[in-house]
Amino acid sequence: ALVLFPVDVKADQDLAALARDLVRRGFFRLRVRDEVEDVTAETASDIATRLKGCRELEVVLDRLVLREDDRARLVDTLETAFRESGGRCIAEIIGAGRHRFSQAYSCQSCGRIFETPKPALFSFNHPLGACPACKGFGNILQYDEDLIAPDRTKSLAGGAVEPWTKPSADWWQKQMLLAFKRRGIDISKPYNKLTQTERKLLWEGDGTGKGGVSAPPGRAGAKVEGIKAFFKYLEGKRYKLHVRVMLSRYRSPVSCDTCKGTRLRPEALAVRVGSRTIAEVTDLTIAAAAEWARALPLSDFEGEVAKDILVMLTAKLGFLLRVGLGYLTLSRQTRTLSGGEAQRISLATQLGAQLTGTLYVLDEPTIGLHARDTATLAGILADLAKAGNTVIMVEHDRTMIESAHFVVEMGPAAGEKGGEVVCAARYPEFLAHPTALTARYLSGQETIPVPRRRRKGTGRALVLVGATEHNLKNITVKIPLGTFTCVTGVSGSGKSTLVQETIYCALARAFRVENLPMGRFEAIGGVEHLHGVRLIDQEPIGRTPRSNPATYIKVFDDIRRFFAALPEARRTGLLPGDFSFNTVGGRCEACQGSGLQKMEMYFFEDIYATCDVCEGRRFQPKILAVRHRDKSIHDVLNMTVAEAQSVFANTTSISVKLRLLASVGLGYLRLGQPATTLSGGEAQRLKIAGELVGLTASRAARGLLYILDEPTTGLHMDDIKKLLTVLSRLVDAGHTVLVVEHNLDVIKTADWVIDLGPEGGDLGGEVVATGPPEALVTERASHTGQALQKYL
Repeated sequence: ALVLFPVDVKADQDLAALARDLVRRGFFRLRVRDEVEDVTAETASDIATRLKGCRELEVVLDRLVLREDDRARLVDTLETAFRESGGRCIAEIIGAGRHRFSQAYSCQSCGRIFETPKPALFSFNHPLGACPACKGFGNILQYDEDLIAPDRTKSLAGGAVEPWTKPSADWWQKQMLLAFKRRGIDISKPYNKLTQTERKLLWEGDGTGKGGVSAPPGRAGAKVEGIKAFFKYLEGKRYKLHVRVMLSRYRSPVSCDTCKGTRLRPEALAVRVGSRTIAEVTDLTIAAAAEWARALPLSDFEGEVAKDILVMLTAKLGFLLRVGLGYLTLSRQTRTLSGGEAQRISLATQLGAQLTGTLYVLDEPTIGLHARDTATLAGILADLAKAGNTVIMVEHDRTMIESAHFVVEMGPAAGEKGGEVVCAARYPEFLAHPTALTARYLSGQETIPVPRRRRKGTGRALVLVGATEHNLKNITVKIPLGTFTCVTGVSGSGKSTLVQETIYCALARAFRVENLPMGRFEAIGGVEHLHGVRLIDQEPIGRTPRSNPATYIKVFDDIRRFFAALPEARRTGLLPGDFSFNTVGGRCEACQGSGLQKMEMYFFEDIYATCDVCEGRRFQPKILAVRHRDKSIHDVLNMTVAEAQSVFANTTSISVKLRLLASVGLGYLRLGQPATTLSGGEAQRLKIAGELVGLTASRAARGLLYILDEPTTGLHMDDIKKLLTVLSRLVDAGHTVLVVEHNLDVIKTADWVIDLGPEGGDLGGEVVATGPPEALVTERASHTGQALQKYL
């Protein structure tokens, strides 16, 4: 065998000088025209002439016979070859041909050299691995036709191009209309009826304009300045904040063309394990990834290298499977996870740590978890306890409480009437406790009853046809109007995709409530039977402390009018507006009605201190001097809903709204409690109370669709009972309530159930069963139906 190493030749390099340099370094043989020749300082010029035009010299290091006892010589020769050539070597073996070897990661065909793989290369959060085009985000922002022309039934003259309806952009609208008229194009034609040529003209212009210049062109109608030119013109003014805000309204993320949404640079995607790139592996569900790792075809050498890594990988995936998250893809963004999913991922991490003597504290880990998986979670927590740990869990779920060794009941009620330990005992003793409200529900003394009859509805229905968003498999669902309908199914089966991303977004567009991207579907029918849609979610009711329960349901307006009508207020000429902490007049101007003064700390975070003028009372002395039953407006804001009910029992407009707040289980809230301190469940129930207030004020309003996503989150069984009463009131008032829910007490009270599944992720997205709750029990494939049996 011959062992050689290559030497690169530059385009203008002197080959004779290069050959003499090799001789000087002790290399006396070159491969020349398939022949091995000796080279000396004297023959260097002759050999250089014969090698003219050659891009690479091949230096012969050794000629040897491959024998086991000559291994040391071969190793030394190869090391020398790699060292002299910068990591390259050529081996020519008689009968086996020529073989090129490289210490670098290089392609033998094209010669491309890749960087040595490092863990950071496979991370889109690291500059070494992130796609250079999208910086590792997987998408780039582009102007979206759906946002620029949201209502395609509008004509060009009617404002189909939404940004041109703004006063600051009316020139663009006028020049376009005039130019289109001169070309004989019907400007009253709906946007969706424009021909391809007309639409291209609208977007591209006619090519004669100055799109992108610092000022709009001069004479309207002389040319067509298209939509793209408009945005290019605005981008020249990005230094203005309002322009940047406007541009962001009309852009949406689209998949990056360079990385195709994988977020990684090409070098990272060139590496494959078991025929898959890392992007393809992370797009698998956790269950599929565990199977891929288990069945990975590896040679003995590869298996030895990957042994420890595979052990850790399969263990971590196994823990995620144990907590019921096998349907999630590994690449799922954490911001899209529900609170329960995020908590279970944290739990899986702790399982992998295998600690002992540790205190684990969990706050409602069953949020978003189907009843089928609750028992599994209870078993996992029991395993943590068996391993020598202590698990403390805040929970309302019946199964989780029944699995506990020791139960602490706080109460006896909420808010000011709570904060006491009602019972602290092992589960059997707790169940027999006479005053613990939770124990009364668990023992059957208190129940959420099954309705005596199921509503049939109005005979009309909202029908969604061909839903295919995410994992939905071209399904058609029918929602009977005038009923309480539940959408159920295991976690990840497609419930929120169906209800929020598809049904709500489609109806919100139809009723012009919001213009959100909506899930894919073929058609939706029955919209004409509705008068509107409301999404009652758990988002905060306000972003500042000035918003509170009283202002949200507008009972504070009534309270201010009440105080303005008192004799002391009338004597001093005070008006309802003077009793507001948001307006100039009666509020304390030192703190502008907030009760707090901000102290700026130049090197630390700003701190807030009680206002030293009003001492936190928010109002001027003349306002606080007006009292009802010795209570000022400040005292009223500090009252709980229940306390205020007794104070204003004889004032109908106030007492009705306070009674509605109490009916949704919020009697413990203070009227002036800042909205920023409310939990998601409290905010959601406050929104329901607001809807009930609207119903009371306008009894003629009917035919709305109310959508709620897991409204029982954070609710005790007694609160759920109150919530169901309130939702029934909405249905009885002529509306339709559509709820996504796992709680079996809620599902059993529904008039109609749509069960999705049968599993989560790719194995879900199908309609498993529909009908009243009793119909689900007989469906073997319905996990909800099987869990529902003992509740009916």
